[in-house]
Amino acid sequence: MAISLSTEDKLEYHFYPVTSGQVQFRVKAPNDAHVALTSGPHEGEPMYEVFIGGWGNTKSVIRKNRTKPEVAETETPGILTADDYRGFWIRWQDGQITVGKEGEQSPFLSYTEPEPFGVGYFGVCTGWGASGEWLIEARCIGDNPSHPHVSPSAPLEVQGLSTGSICWCDASGGMIPPGGVVGGRDDEPLYVGRAHHEGALIPGKVKPSHSVCYIPWGGAEHNKTDYQVLCGCNPAWVSASGGNIPSNAIPGGETEDGEPLFVGRVLHEDALTIGKVQPSHGVCYIPFGGAEIGFPEYEIMVSQ
Repeated sequence: MAISLSTEDKLEYHFYPVTSGQVQFRVKAPNDAHVALTSGPHEGEPMYEVFIGGWGNTKSVIRKNRTKPEVAETETPGILTADDYRGFWIRWQDGQITVGKEGEQSPFLSYTEPEPFGVGYFGVCTGWGASGEWLIEARCIGDNPSHPHVSPSAPLEVQGLSTGSICWCDASGGMIPPGGVVGGRDDEPLYVGRAHHEGALIPGKVKPSHSVCYIPWGGAEHNKTDYQVLCGCNPAWVSASGGNIPSNAIPGGETEDGEPLFVGRVLHEDALTIGKVQPSHGVCYIPFGGAEIGFPEYEIMVSQ
């Protein structure tokens, strides 16, 4: 599925929410196809810009906060054309931004950011004598047609996994896909999430105002700007203890050794906090206050 749009010869971005660590698109333009990555639906700091086919369709660059010099650049003569669509992808994960051509795994442009921020929106525009036609890959469109919720195709290793009507949807930077499941609370609702870490896929809590998913691992609380949110279901929570896992418990991930992990929650210091149930350890671990804390008594998420 793709959304299509046109951009004028006007350096003014059209913004859309993004719920994964990648945007994939095709564009038909003679030069200067620009893509912005931002935390909100507007221009301003922090912001990355990717200029494809700039400088008369001879060069492509990554620019940070509209400041020169560019943080990355490469010669790309003839990379765009006004006669046909050319496909590209832009990915961001753990501070690394890569730009590549459709069908090619290796990027032609990359930059590593020492202080990454959560990307929640992307914007597109054309300029410098060029207008453009765009096709943007999308997996879910929001209720507001003027601001569709765009969930571009993600790298294979982080594709959402479905079990019946249950689906884990890619997200980043505090974004919550439509149908996201609330599983806890502190000063705001906490959503059921999970993220990759050290070869494991670990359930945890997504706190929108912090723009991250918090997960427990190795005695510490880790925050991830790229994560998945449980969507499209109405689970129940039942009391459990130790390694006694109900037969209808919903799998939420696995350890680096392949042991299944389940989604649990614990009321701790007036916060109902979501974490991982690890059966072999007989506890539910929650990420809290920078630490991984284990509780032998907990609630576990089950299908109804």
